[in-house]
Amino acid sequence: MDKRLQQFLDAENISQAQLAETLGVARAGISHILSGRNKPGFDFLEAMATRFPQISMDWLLTGKGRMYKDSPAENSLFATQPSPRRVSKILVFYDDNTFDEFQ
Repeated sequence: MDKRLQQFLDAENISQAQLAETLGVARAGISHILSGRNKPGFDFLEAMATRFPQISMDWLLTGKGRMYKDSPAENSLFATQPSPRRVSKILVFYDDNTFDEFQ
C-alpha cells in the first residue's frame, strides 16, 4: 500500500505534510506508512475514504482496479476549476530569433 499511497500523492500533487493536515494525522504517521514501517490503521483508511471520496479504496487496499472511481480531473479536491478564458494569441519563437504569431 505504501507505493499506492505515494502514487496518489503524486497524482494529486500534494505533499506528505498536506495529506497529514488534511486527514488530521501526524506527519510521522504518513512517513511511516510510506516507508513501509507501519501499516495504516482503520482511522487512517476511514479518513482517506471520507476526505478523498474519488479514490478507489479497492485500489488503495489491494491494488486492483483504477486509482479513481471516476476521472481524477473531475473529482480531485485539489484540481483547479476550468477557466472561462479562451486563447487569443499564440507566439512561436524559433532558434534563429524569429517568431510567428497566430490569432
